[in-house]
Amino acid sequence: MPGGEPRPTGGQRPTDGPRDPGALKGARRLPRGPRPEAVPVLAGRACALVGLLDIAAGVFPRFRHSRMHAVAEVLPGALGPFAAALSLSAGVLLLLLAHGLKRGKRRAWRAAVALLPAGAVAQFTYRHSVLGVLLTLALLAPLLRHRDQFTALPDPRGRWRALANFVLMGAGSLLLGLVVVSAHPGPLVDDPSLADRLTHVLYGLFGFEGPVDYRGDTSWTVAFSLGALGLLTAVTTIYLALRPEHPAARLTEDDEARLRALLARHGARDSLGHFALRRDKAVVFSPSGKAAVTYRVVSGVMLASGDPIGDVEAWPGAIERFMDEARAHSWTPAVMGCSETGGEVWTRETGLDALELGDEAVVDVADFSLAGRPMRNVRQMVKRIERAGYETRVRRVRDLGGDELDRIRRAADDWRGTDTERGFSMALGRVGDPADGDCLVATAHKAGAGATGHGDLRAVLHFVPWGTDGVSLDLMRRDRAADPGMNELLIVAALQAAPRFGIERVSLNFAMFRSALARGEKLGAGPVLRAWRGLLVFLSRWFQIESLYKFNAKFRPRWEPRFVVYRASADLPRIGFAAMQAEGFLNPVLPLPRFLRRRSPAPRPCVHRTTADVAPVRPESTARAA
Repeated sequence: MPGGEPRPTGGQRPTDGPRDPGALKGARRLPRGPRPEAVPVLAGRACALVGLLDIAAGVFPRFRHSRMHAVAEVLPGALGPFAAALSLSAGVLLLLLAHGLKRGKRRAWRAAVALLPAGAVAQFTYRHSVLGVLLTLALLAPLLRHRDQFTALPDPRGRWRALANFVLMGAGSLLLGLVVVSAHPGPLVDDPSLADRLTHVLYGLFGFEGPVDYRGDTSWTVAFSLGALGLLTAVTTIYLALRPEHPAARLTEDDEARLRALLARHGARDSLGHFALRRDKAVVFSPSGKAAVTYRVVSGVMLASGDPIGDVEAWPGAIERFMDEARAHSWTPAVMGCSETGGEVWTRETGLDALELGDEAVVDVADFSLAGRPMRNVRQMVKRIERAGYETRVRRVRDLGGDELDRIRRAADDWRGTDTERGFSMALGRVGDPADGDCLVATAHKAGAGATGHGDLRAVLHFVPWGTDGVSLDLMRRDRAADPGMNELLIVAALQAAPRFGIERVSLNFAMFRSALARGEKLGAGPVLRAWRGLLVFLSRWFQIESLYKFNAKFRPRWEPRFVVYRASADLPRIGFAAMQAEGFLNPVLPLPRFLRRRSPAPRPCVHRTTADVAPVRPESTARAA
């Protein structure tokens, strides 16, 4: 029709345009299988399933009415017990490899490719299961086809993993062995008790015959299966103990020198900058060398803290190197406690997301005063302690003598409130190192207190440089027998002495979820906010969330928000767990006995590692913690 659209002819169907290209693309991709980047996750899940099938094949008796039973009967009978043990071992190892496959680890891929055929042969020989063989081959095919997706390098691990492996594998082998012993009720002679079965398992793991008897070949099957579990535990433990140890994160002398040069030029930008000099962190530099990101890997999470060090213009280069390192090892990238500017750069350059974690308390020295009603409680506490005979001293580390430094180190170590060292993102990890001469030390003294073993020393505060005109609180330690209020006394002393050292700003503790606590206690707060505040108050019994906020608020600071940067919401629980491990609040692995602990390398040149002390509830014992 003139002026209209052409009429379809000859059976041609009218359309409004081309079909959905996404649907066509999906239809073309369907026969090809999953996307290559999704293969590691799918392979890890399938590997766990095949591992469970192999374990079931090795534990439970063969099918009586299997279609392959007649064919399998021509095989030598002695293969049955061996096949059961092989299937059981392959299944356990495949379960252990599943997580590594999900993360695209190259070593896990190699081991899985070697184990899958062995498991398939064992299932066919012992279980006569065609389904198990087909599932195994169905997993092996995409592993071989997409081998380029498994390129992640191994994680740095210590030899203490051998002890953890022995404990966990031993417990798992004991439970699985009990299932093996009990999975053949028919051939059992008499009815052995649970104690007899446990004894039989323990003997079997070491290759000896136990008190439980079976009729026929079942005794050999159970014996080989238990022996395989024991051998598997021993071999994996010996391998972890003897393999070359990957070096833990540690700053080299050259790395530390380069970081100090960057901090000398740009250290005033971030109050957490000096904590990048912790010597149990690793570092990546930008291609130009003008910026750097320090990090530590904990439970597969690559944790950075604070903002990148150096020139803001060079931050993207250092961030890109950080992300490349995370991809190479298949680590989960995360940043704890970065500033608003740092969070904007991280999210812009990487596509990651950011979440407000809490606020940092910063006191401007020029605005601080003990006068006025809001400071009445602090003023009264300080006056009371001074009347009790305490005096304070504030000095640079370089101005302290060697004997006094040693006394301060010993006291800080003895007064630590926990058995484990704490601190990562806001703790330097050492006191009195000659390289840290600009650090500030505030001490409280009281005459006649020599019975404590540290002379008249009663409390210590340690501050690290924040550029040339600021300091950032590192640790707070006090004698538990001292009067309450030692920390308030020393903070006030440091703020009053700050102008003498050219210090204009002091960063105090970091208060997690401060805004939620502050808004939740105000009039008109909604039920959701009140419930969230109630949960935080409950958790404060263990993690000092509320007490840190209230302690900081005493000094009328300004609050600077800090953020956590993460890849996906599903990663947040894992990142939180890793952060708590790094800070020293959690230790999921059993510690080595003292006589087996690996000695730390000699310090450079004088290091005594101490981190923030976090006491249970008393505000006067509060220390800087992330």
